[in-house]
Amino acid sequence: MSESSPERRTYSYLGPAGTFTEAALAQVPEARGQIWNPVRNVGEALDDVVSGRSDAAMIAIENSVDGGVSTTQDALATMPGLRIVGEYLVPVQFVLVGRPGATLDDVSIIAAHPVAYAQCLVWLGENLPDHAHVPASSNVAAALDMLEGTAGADAAIAPPGILEHHDLQLLAENIGDNPKAVTRFVLVSRTVAPPSPTGADKTSLIVELPDDHPGALLDMLEQFATRGINLSLLASRPIGDELGRYRFVVDADGHVLDERMADALLGLRRFSPQVVFLGSYPRADRAIVHYPGRYADEVFVEARDWLRGLISGEPET
Repeated sequence: MSESSPERRTYSYLGPAGTFTEAALAQVPEARGQIWNPVRNVGEALDDVVSGRSDAAMIAIENSVDGGVSTTQDALATMPGLRIVGEYLVPVQFVLVGRPGATLDDVSIIAAHPVAYAQCLVWLGENLPDHAHVPASSNVAAALDMLEGTAGADAAIAPPGILEHHDLQLLAENIGDNPKAVTRFVLVSRTVAPPSPTGADKTSLIVELPDDHPGALLDMLEQFATRGINLSLLASRPIGDELGRYRFVVDADGHVLDERMADALLGLRRFSPQVVFLGSYPRADRAIVHYPGRYADEVFVEARDWLRGLISGEPET
């Protein structure tokens, strides 16, 4: 590489090649032509970012069928210095694969990640009612272990992209029970200033309740409701230090530089012992965030100016 050549960036993702995470990373324009580093789990991907081994990591955070990815949510809550800088949606469909030359009649034992297996039960019940299931650590691992003969299986449920990387026999495609299933991925980097608002933004937070009392969750939600902010995700995760203590993963429509969102975060900070700002970033669907006019930025600015006038003794107009 010449001295004038720009240094290539490194992106960690859940590997090996052919995973849904790789398909999400392929959607990032600035990642094309850069170094892609496959890792074994979410924790390793995020640790790569924190340590500086990678510039960013692509991780799954939510599935339309199974909900939030708890390992990702817990890692983001406990690993400091991370920011979400973008989100990407990947349709989730599955194929059934076997060794070269295999047919559907040969299948009796299927290797599959438990989540993938659960999303294909209807198809399996109709087409392979007498099969047995062998759990696998990942969708791609299921196919590779089957191919190498280490899984004790003769077929595997896997993402379609695996066929581009390995010599496998396609036995059936589109075997998922929900044709509209989607997984949401986020690109995570070290802490950076949020990008400018686009009007189609999302803000992600993790918030702890101050204590367990009637209405505690309502107190938190009112910080958003009274400012006209819609929540697209609200999920609870145990903090782990004692029974009954939870943190909440929140996705809110809007940007931290929006007056209403900034005001909500100030309210949360006063209310909660722990607020983790995970980032404000463009929505994957680029849908413009709409809200009532009484929550427009200029309304918040005018109210603040009015209060300053009262304090300074200026006559009201």
